Amino acid sequence: MQAVRLHAKQDLRIESIAPPMPPKADEVTLAVTAAGICGSDLHNYRTGAWITRTPSVAGHEFSGIVTATGKGVTHVSAGQRVIVDSRYICGDCPACREGHGQVCDRLGFIGEAIDGGFADAVTLPARNVISAPEGVPDRHLAMAEPLAVALHALRRLAAPEGTEILVTGCGPIGGLVALLARRQCNAVKLVERNAARAACVAEATGAEVIELEDLADLRLFYAVETTGNDAVIDALVHGIAGCGAIALVGIGRAVPLIDPVTLVEREITLHGCHAFTDQDLRDIADMLPDLTAMLDPFIGAQIPLDDVPAAYERHIAGEVAGLKTIICCGGA
Repeated sequence: MQAVRLHAKQDLRIESIAPPMPPKADEVTLAVTAAGICGSDLHNYRTGAWITRTPSVAGHEFSGIVTATGKGVTHVSAGQRVIVDSRYICGDCPACREGHGQVCDRLGFIGEAIDGGFADAVTLPARNVISAPEGVPDRHLAMAEPLAVALHALRRLAAPEGTEILVTGCGPIGGLVALLARRQCNAVKLVERNAARAACVAEATGAEVIELEDLADLRLFYAVETTGNDAVIDALVHGIAGCGAIALVGIGRAVPLIDPVTLVEREITLHGCHAFTDQDLRDIADMLPDLTAMLDPFIGAQIPLDDVPAAYERHIAGEVAGLKTIICCGGA
């Protein structure tokens, strides 16, 4: 079968490899239908930050059709379309037992810890798939994972209905945060230095684009930060209204950045937001039939598997339109 595998930092190859092994107990095999390129895929390719095994089939945002199930699998069956949960958890640590798999002691992600979805087929733990809603195109099912990340950030932020939310960064997560925030009746302001991306998200969601320098004059109390940029985070901590809250989603450099005295004196609340919960993903699955008409403006291209290495380079060079590149895989 065809697969895109990461062999090392900046070494991504389209290859013919053997099909995945048949599912063992509590596993499923999928024919992959559609997948999305994520910013973390690009980060791992550029830096090697999360390479734990090589070669590894890349890709953690994808959907598929069940082709086989192992012993003990009862919640899905062959022929069923499914959404994939990207989190590879142990299931045994205190966090997992408490239902907080997003902070599992041994958390990994599909496409890194085990083979991912940039392939014609993949075998996964059965707990990593849930039933897909009827009538939703495969390209939109592949966006369930980043939608769940966006929903988790908004739930962590807990901005009251009707209040204004600032979103910094109009990449896929920032754009989807804006979409979901508007859906839950929050006005949205956007900060994004890429004018084309800002315009795309503003047009798709009705959000207003502002400059970061304007923040201090606006008295905004809630923000979702998706860039991971040091300067942006610092500007938010100092520029958001006192008693405000910031949900941090973007992953940047692990450096000392925030002065705790500023947090105390301004009563700023920071919420770390990592991946999503089981309930977030289930809720997105339920929302997808209503969201599907709103998602195509975010999709800049749909490509075949053999174009993925070149697509990575286009993304890194800033030569892509839209926010999300969807890969049409062999199971479609």
